[in-house]
Amino acid sequence: MKFSLYEMKDERLLAGGVIEKIGEELSTVTLTKENKKSTFEKRIKDHHKAVEVLEEILQSYDILRDLNDLDVVGHRVVHGGEEFTKPTLIDKNVIEKIRSLFHLAPLHNPANLEGIEAVLKKAPFLKQVAVFDTAFHQSMPKYASMYAIDRKFYKDFYIRRYGFHGTSHHYVAKESAKYLKKEFKSINLITLHIGNGASACAVQEGKSIDTSMGFTPLEGLVMGTRSGDIDAGVIFYLSRQMKMSIDEIDTLLNKKSGLKGLCGKNDLREIEKSIKEGDKDALLAFEIFCYRIKKYIGAYFAVMGRVDAVVFTAGIGENSKKVREKVCKGLQNMGIVLDKEANEKNLKEISKKESRTKILVIPTNEEIEIARQSMLCFKDNSFGFHAE
Repeated sequence: MKFSLYEMKDERLLAGGVIEKIGEELSTVTLTKENKKSTFEKRIKDHHKAVEVLEEILQSYDILRDLNDLDVVGHRVVHGGEEFTKPTLIDKNVIEKIRSLFHLAPLHNPANLEGIEAVLKKAPFLKQVAVFDTAFHQSMPKYASMYAIDRKFYKDFYIRRYGFHGTSHHYVAKESAKYLKKEFKSINLITLHIGNGASACAVQEGKSIDTSMGFTPLEGLVMGTRSGDIDAGVIFYLSRQMKMSIDEIDTLLNKKSGLKGLCGKNDLREIEKSIKEGDKDALLAFEIFCYRIKKYIGAYFAVMGRVDAVVFTAGIGENSKKVREKVCKGLQNMGIVLDKEANEKNLKEISKKESRTKILVIPTNEEIEIARQSMLCFKDNSFGFHAE
């Protein structure tokens, strides 16, 4: 459970941290305050207990008297289905709707809801807001969001492309517009959230019109442990010829594929080190990883026609000079020209002056985006009206 506490008048981070290994024998709690990090271990059985521990920590460090001191708590909720298209003030009805979406994100939404219910139990009158990872992509036109399968599966089971990392894509798109001094509603961008999980997004006139992840986060780019795009026929083959169960195939494609499946490592820093040592598998994994990103840039460029900037963000996007160089190599005919020196220096703008399309490196900050959206939702609903 990650947490950040902000004073929203000046968006000042008062404290932040993470509670890891919840439900295991010993959990790890890390708190950062004024650039000082404190770490200790404690048995934390579930997310309800994690919220209790969080309140105790904030009290012991004189950061907060109790949760009721807060104006609003914002929660990242991974899947909003078609129900939620914007940040939403949480009430009993919203809680039940989130619960009804468990089947779309069985690994994430139950834990997300547990956090909401834990805060509700501790502070029943505290305003809470759900910020959905899928919401930014709800503006996708149907020709981009629908799969070409029997329509009954969409009508009856809501099988379609939803996309994820929406909060990150939305944040970096707005920050890019500020940097480029353009109106957000007029900007065209290709945003690349590249970390252990990775996705691309086509932002046209400030709206997501396409994104690489689909019904689940498995579709799209090659990732740390996920395969990304794959011929669905491979699944039938693995089932029929290899006698693998559905659960085994799920584990293979989500946890044992991607970079890890190709070279045994999913940390790109280790892969880049292995390449220097002559590891051919690592080199091939790196090339496949970058090639897939480049393909999506080309596809989204074709869709939008005009692109103001290609934006790299998240752990790999912000830090790997080699990935950025490899991805941008050969895109000069599309007006994308990398400045190698600026890239080596990790500058915010890494394109040459003659580049028609800028290349930017914008650090993501999903926590402040959740805080901003939560405050907007809180103010809009401060007279007792509930968000849709």
